[in-house]
Amino acid sequence: MSKIPYRFYLDEKDMPETWYNVRADMKVKCAPLINPATMKPVEKKDLTSVFCDELVDQELDETNRYIEIPEQVREFYKIYRPSPLIRAYNLERALGTPAKIYYKFEGNNTSGSHKLNSAAAQAYYAKKEGMTSLTTETGAGQWGTALAMACAYFGIDLTVYMVKSSFEQKPYRKAVMNTFGADIIPSPSDTTEVGRAILKNHPGTSGSLGCAISEAVEKAVSTKNCRYVLGSVLNQVLLHQSVIGLESKMAMEKLDEYPDIVIGCAGGGSNLGGLMSAFMQDRLLGKTHPYFIAVEPASCPSLTRGKFAYDFCDTGHITPLAKMYTLGSDFIPSPNHAGGLRYHGMSPVLSQLYHDGYIDKAVAVKQTDVFKAATFFAKYETILPAPESSHAIYAAIEEAKKCKESGEAKTILFGLTGTGYFDMAAYISYQEGTMNDYIPTDEDLQRSFDMLPKVDA
Repeated sequence: MSKIPYRFYLDEKDMPETWYNVRADMKVKCAPLINPATMKPVEKKDLTSVFCDELVDQELDETNRYIEIPEQVREFYKIYRPSPLIRAYNLERALGTPAKIYYKFEGNNTSGSHKLNSAAAQAYYAKKEGMTSLTTETGAGQWGTALAMACAYFGIDLTVYMVKSSFEQKPYRKAVMNTFGADIIPSPSDTTEVGRAILKNHPGTSGSLGCAISEAVEKAVSTKNCRYVLGSVLNQVLLHQSVIGLESKMAMEKLDEYPDIVIGCAGGGSNLGGLMSAFMQDRLLGKTHPYFIAVEPASCPSLTRGKFAYDFCDTGHITPLAKMYTLGSDFIPSPNHAGGLRYHGMSPVLSQLYHDGYIDKAVAVKQTDVFKAATFFAKYETILPAPESSHAIYAAIEEAKKCKESGEAKTILFGLTGTGYFDMAAYISYQEGTMNDYIPTDEDLQRSFDMLPKVDA
């Protein structure tokens, strides 16, 4: 029996008391958000009609390295945190690799994913500020489920605009959200002005996270005592998700380990941003040099084929402009099965770190290759992974194969964001050979790039 267990759990007393704000240590700060009405950097007053006050402070904070986790949020975290760090011994043996493979498993809660880390924080701040309802969007449904759980816990009503393709593919995910009291609307819908406009311009569209964001924001700003919350992309969300990286680093230190390679799936950036946070701090401060890999779907390749430019965060063009790697806010991805990664842009934090070379590599993967890796992983590790997480699994397997070829015993860490038990239609499609790979052409992307807003440097 190895001295390193299959599953390693930190003690409850080891759970982080602060979130880590990676922007405080970045050599080049993210470009400011731009108010599309004035074309000037946003100020706090520009955002408080959309977000809760303390969340706006967190969104704009690029100086405070650590921000205290409120006691009520820590108490909520204790329901399912600390999450386990797992050594993938069986996967290593199946690959015949000298690499050591670890994964941080965030699926040990009813939402089935890491999303609950930020949902709890955002619901808490809304309750503290006296809000009675929240709105949000969801793709695969993990964020919507997590926020439904958090809102039920803190006693807040919730309206979820769910990307239409996921709404149709995942009825059981909807049922879980309904169980916790959320109202779910397929997006784009005829319940908002922006939704009606999108349906007019894109009849029959399967929707996108950008569409759903537009509707959720409109609903929030037009409803009394209501605010909008987002499950990825924003600085505040990456801040809350830093608990993943902080716990991972602490657990690995207790095992006398440290990753040579850190891998995460990347859609909006919440998972990868959270997992790599504590290790990225080491690199930014010159202590160590881990190699970071972002893995995205080939159908929505913002990092690998996007432009680093200012763009709207939503399809309806009602949000501030953010400088990020983007495919253009008018780009609507194919209805693939990794719904949580179907976003046209990437977190401004991750975009800047990638642009500056701190995220070393971005990889775009076809969904049939993703499900091949997911199936292989499930057979040996006995966890059925979410399609989003399986992008990271694919890259981890590829890196482990390289170690086999070179004989290097590198330590690999990836994020298993959640479980795939609500994604059985996707697994059936893969097993039956009916799953298709869609990769946008250069012409497809150029049409969207042509619509990027013009912003003076």
